[in-house]
Amino acid sequence: MLSKMSKRDWLKRRFIPLLTILLVIAITVGIFLYREKVTELGGYGYLGAFLVSVVSNATIILPVPGIIIILALGAVLTPVLVGLAAGIGAVIGEMTGYIAGFGGRGLVENRRLYDRLVEWLRKWGSMAIFIFALTPLPFDPLGIVAGILRFPFWKFFLACWLGKTVANIVVAYAGLYGWKLLLPYFG
Repeated sequence: MLSKMSKRDWLKRRFIPLLTILLVIAITVGIFLYREKVTELGGYGYLGAFLVSVVSNATIILPVPGIIIILALGAVLTPVLVGLAAGIGAVIGEMTGYIAGFGGRGLVENRRLYDRLVEWLRKWGSMAIFIFALTPLPFDPLGIVAGILRFPFWKFFLACWLGKTVANIVVAYAGLYGWKLLLPYFG
């Protein structure tokens, strides 16, 4: 009975978190290596906004910029719908950080940034997630910490979705109005 418990404990504490981290790293590296394919997704309209946002937000640390495509789509499609599609795609993509933190609890617990993010999450909760999702602040470390702290998934998802959606609507409108400002200069 004891050896059975220790095997289960080993699986739960070591193997599954390691497997989760390796999966997230594989997704990140794969997306980063094929990032030029991401730009081709923009040709699919609203679905393209969704897909580009999923892919560009699924990477952890390695950047895959999707903002340029959202800007361009906002210039030719309805900006609010582009922002909504991109927002739901972004929150789905950001789940990689949350899952990495949930699975790799012991990996970053003693770092200074970790301590600061823990403090912000405990003090501000969903508002901290919303602010990080809304702004260009690096979101991945916060998502990882939220996973480590076992921040309620639905609160994380909702706050992240709201922030990413508002941010993407703003970006799409910037694309629309930026294009309208530039168009007269190109005849």
